[in-house]
Amino acid sequence: MSEQPILQVSGLKKHFRLGRGSTLKAVDGLSFAVRRGETFGLVGESGCGKSTAGRTIIRLYEATEGEVLFDGENVHRLKGSKLQSFRRKMQMVFQDPYASLNPRMTVGNIIAEGIDIHGLYTGKQRRERVHELLRAVGLNEEHAGRFPHEFSGGQRQRIGIARALAIEPQFIIADEPISALDVSVQAQVVNLFKKLQREHGLTYLFIAHDLAMVRHISDRIGVMYLGKLVEVTASEALYAKPLHPYTQSLLSAIPIPDPALERTRERIILEGEIPSPLNPPSGCPFRTRCPKAMPECAAAMPELKEAGPEHYVACHLY
Repeated sequence: MSEQPILQVSGLKKHFRLGRGSTLKAVDGLSFAVRRGETFGLVGESGCGKSTAGRTIIRLYEATEGEVLFDGENVHRLKGSKLQSFRRKMQMVFQDPYASLNPRMTVGNIIAEGIDIHGLYTGKQRRERVHELLRAVGLNEEHAGRFPHEFSGGQRQRIGIARALAIEPQFIIADEPISALDVSVQAQVVNLFKKLQREHGLTYLFIAHDLAMVRHISDRIGVMYLGKLVEVTASEALYAKPLHPYTQSLLSAIPIPDPALERTRERIILEGEIPSPLNPPSGCPFRTRCPKAMPECAAAMPELKEAGPEHYVACHLY
């Protein structure tokens, strides 16, 4: 795996202006890098800004501040043919397999939409490419003539993955691609992502709130809370020794399949509600729910610093 990052996110902010002069700080100063060929997991509770981060990185939203470098080029400055070329290199798989597919289009035309836009194949070659993609995601060629409503959630998500693969991207942002699926189907879709990564040399930004599943697919993980990254490290290091109190509480909620161990371990129950991104607390955003909060936590936001080898944490305890 190359050490040179394919994606470099620096100080990324995405704020939404609402009525009466208020601002929703959905993403508030995100910095991380994704290396070529790896899977970087981005996790956190619902509403922490992880999906907004993904959409801003791929430029479905324009950034309020900060920069996104893909292969050394600033994504938010690209125009014309350079922007078209970037769109081919980075694709997205969306969370809701029921809402992300056009119900009036056949599966074949949904998958080939990117092929048509970029003028890659026509006629027989286009049809063969669609059939090849359907086989790659575990579906049949004859499915090309059907419509989305004829498929289950898991099959629809496979169609969404085939659509993302159609123009041979280098990088895929998977935005909670399994959260709307049955548990029995989730593992199949995750294993499909891993298989496609091996076969096509893909790099993933895998956004999710299910920490157990993220561990299964990710090389490194970034933990988000209220628009900010609070911890970034290798997947195994995060589970073996979480440093941030928020990460510790998230991991304590994952069930262990051993009843004896499950009875003896300590659950960390967080008090209070997640603060609103319209009015985040001063200093550390987690301090209002943190069992280890100190006076300095209210005064200043801790920087994301290296607390161990390649283990970064934003906490005044370190």
